Amino acid sequence: MDRWVRPIGRGWVVQGAVPGPDVDEFAEPEAVTRALAAAEGDTLLAAQHPARTPAALAAGLDVEAALPEARATLERLLTGHYRPETGFVAAYRIGETIAGVLCLVDVRELTSAGAHVKHTEEVYPEVVAERAAVLDGLGCATSAALLVPVGDGAELTAAVKEAASSADPDVSTVDRAGLPHELWVVRPGERQERLLEAASASDLLVADGNHRVAAAAGSGQLLALITAGSQLEIRAINRVLLGTGRSAESLFAAWQEAGLDVAWSDDATPPSCPGTAVVLAGSRVLRVRLPGSDPLIIDHEVAEQTLLGSALGLDPDGPHVRPLLPGSPVPPDADAVVQLAPVPFETVQAVHAAGRRMPRKATYFTPKPRGGLVLARW
Repeated sequence: MDRWVRPIGRGWVVQGAVPGPDVDEFAEPEAVTRALAAAEGDTLLAAQHPARTPAALAAGLDVEAALPEARATLERLLTGHYRPETGFVAAYRIGETIAGVLCLVDVRELTSAGAHVKHTEEVYPEVVAERAAVLDGLGCATSAALLVPVGDGAELTAAVKEAASSADPDVSTVDRAGLPHELWVVRPGERQERLLEAASASDLLVADGNHRVAAAAGSGQLLALITAGSQLEIRAINRVLLGTGRSAESLFAAWQEAGLDVAWSDDATPPSCPGTAVVLAGSRVLRVRLPGSDPLIIDHEVAEQTLLGSALGLDPDGPHVRPLLPGSPVPPDADAVVQLAPVPFETVQAVHAAGRRMPRKATYFTPKPRGGLVLARW
């Protein structure tokens, strides 16, 4: 049988630290550009974002024109910072509770009715195009998407913990939150077979990396960490308003005129349960009850369509609305921050079961696999 979860045919495992700056740290293109401007020597980040290096920017190169230097950079990194492996998967553990398998997943049938991997959120086409160009140009995956089984994943967790119990890890590192990340290379044999069987026991949802999954559709091969979703935490991705000219009073008036239940508040704490948005606008706080009773329409969708779209006339994909990831600083010129509750995992599952997708940048699953620990070609 042609299994859709497979070993990494040809790959590399990092020796020591991933050549920095930290490839997991940056969410916005501007932050990548600043980091590369301050970096010294070859970095994996430069290979991942070839058009944002100082040399590429100075020469006015686009992604396609910058790829030859990116490939040369990657080859130097492979020689100096990685060791080759063939036909392997990796048992991956984060802290004491998160256990998954790092492997290749076939995503050639991504959009078909029988696809085994399902998008959970909409994507930005321009981001997918850039990622696909870099992936195809390098011929190598440098970071893993995070996938979770539709089922409970208990068998997968047990198989990974068994594989991770027999020896010291091949790679051990710590993320910015202080969580240890460890992986064990598992070569062909019974243990690898059990991991692959458990990883492919049910269809998979994209927890993190919807753009990476879409970008991999061309090659058909996705580097992914598969782990049980119930072990992960979901944090909210908020929305920032920029350049709208809206004051707190203007927001209050617009939302009140639109018939929304809005009130001033002294509590700036983000909402913990769906149904409410807490908006920070300058020194003022507004609390807005989000309308609607359909459990498959999440708060992010209501906020974008009603609070921002209908009431304020803003395009959620336009220049005045930007997602704000957990832990990211609020831009100093922000007009307001719309704070939303995290989407419960049960809702993610229900939206998938109904054949729907959530808006872009709605869920922030954590912890995520560290980028650059394993690289894969096929």
